Amino acid sequence: MRKTNRIRRFAFTAALAAFLASGAYAFTASNTVPGTQVGAGSGTISGYTATNVQYTLDATTPTNVNAVAFTIAPATTSAVKVQLSSGGAWYSCTNTAGAVSCATTSPQATAAAATQLTVVAAQ
Repeated sequence: MRKTNRIRRFAFTAALAAFLASGAYAFTASNTVPGTQVGAGSGTISGYTATNVQYTLDATTPTNVNAVAFTIAPATTSAVKVQLSSGGAWYSCTNTAGAVSCATTSPQATAAAATQLTVVAAQ
């Protein structure tokens, strides 16, 4: 009789464990992951050419530089900025088919502080 009770308890315990394991599996979450893409590549980085640089001086205070204009090639740049001195302010520019103009009034650029023209451009 003792052996029969032990077998019954073991069978009951095994059946209970199997039932709980299958129940736990039914409540697990599933994840849906959409297909994605990843890749690597390389391309040539080439510079731009700025020509025909012109500075516009203020009519009232000619020591102030109000604008810089130049032609850029290739003309397909969407972002252009200029700097008139090392460590100086960066000025945003507009590019219309390669004709670039940059207002240099905020902060006001001066002819005395303008020691170099640095142009940064990107597609």
